Amino acid sequence: MINQTMIRQRLTFIKEYLHRLNRLAQIPEKDFFGTDSCAAAESYLRRTLEAMFDIGRHIVAKSGYLELAQEYISIARGLQELGVIDQDLGEKLIKIAGYRNRMVHLYNLITDQELYAIINHELDNIRLFLQQVIKFRTTCRKSN
Repeated sequence: MINQTMIRQRLTFIKEYLHRLNRLAQIPEKDFFGTDSCAAAESYLRRTLEAMFDIGRHIVAKSGYLELAQEYISIARGLQELGVIDQDLGEKLIKIAGYRNRMVHLYNLITDQELYAIINHELDNIRLFLQQVIKFRTTCRKSN
């Protein structure tokens, strides 16, 4: 059975981090680079992605697709297959999974410029994830 409490808690984290990322996106570019704002943006973005994939892993595993709950890219595919997220978001989530891996394993290659671009142009994907998971949760609760 899907743990609604865990999903609700992670969604709350994502909303809070998204709020903080939105505030950081308001900082002028020249004031963003080389400051603690970059480190904060990286941390909030990484935490957001971890929370998204925690939710995804849980849903996919509890739906009986344990083999798809092992890696981030397969979690994205599993969420697509289960209809939790639509095809378009699923494709974006696969790319986000790759970026999450880059943030964790190749962190030294992440630039201030790309972080600034992401928080200014890519947060809609996170908002879509929130909307679609909330819709799934509502549907899931009604069927229980």
